[in-house]
Amino acid sequence: MLIALSHSLQPLDWLYVLSGVFVGGLVGMTGVGGGSLMTPILILIFGVHPVTAVGTDLLYASVTKASGSVVHSYNRTVDWSVVGRLALGSVPATAATIAALYLLHVDSRATQIIITRVLGFALLITAISLVLRNPMMRWYGAHVPEMAPARVRRLTILTGAVLGVLVSLSSVGAGAIGVTALVLLYPKMDARHIVGSDIAHAVPLTLVAGVGHSFLGSIDWHILGSLLVGSIPSIIIMSIVSARASDTAVRMALAVMLVLVCARFWFFN
Repeated sequence: MLIALSHSLQPLDWLYVLSGVFVGGLVGMTGVGGGSLMTPILILIFGVHPVTAVGTDLLYASVTKASGSVVHSYNRTVDWSVVGRLALGSVPATAATIAALYLLHVDSRATQIIITRVLGFALLITAISLVLRNPMMRWYGAHVPEMAPARVRRLTILTGAVLGVLVSLSSVGAGAIGVTALVLLYPKMDARHIVGSDIAHAVPLTLVAGVGHSFLGSIDWHILGSLLVGSIPSIIIMSIVSARASDTAVRMALAVMLVLVCARFWFFN
């Protein structure tokens, strides 16, 4: 079976496999980089149509992060109550966004423009959240009193809803933006549980969005399979390692790259 798989993969497909290895490893280590890296890679490096790139990346993220979630769940680094609150907001918002795209019958050119612009915006917000996470946390801890549990619950559901819309349109935001929001809402939660809970929540979110995009005909199944060959073992290994020794350096480098990609989408499209 492995020999048949090897023969079925063309040389270009191995570049997709390597992309899956790179992005899957980064997600497993930090919880960040799934949509914010894979979608731009598919569009800018491989020339995939933006609509197809978003749809393919959503299903890729769902399967990849499901593998990482199994490891984090086994290590007991997932807070399922937080995951449930996020999903309570994100799943209905995702379904509503996909339904709106379908019912409005937006033509392919308009859809491409919408997704490209939203993607650029989402990448910029993601980059800002990566750069300013630590200063935000210091200011937040010094000036914002601890919130009541009921308010935290409502804001968590609202965060899920915002992520649902953003991820459905751009496939970006579940990682960096989700992690930053959880850090602010749950300042006493340790980093491993933040990452594990965010990865676990991304599974139903990207699955619903990805299935919705499949009905819109925006999935490249051949690319998806090649990406998963690399990403599944990579995210499992890095979720186990999960040392995150150079977390700050990874975040800063990723933020710079996202700003450059954002500029490419906004000004050179």
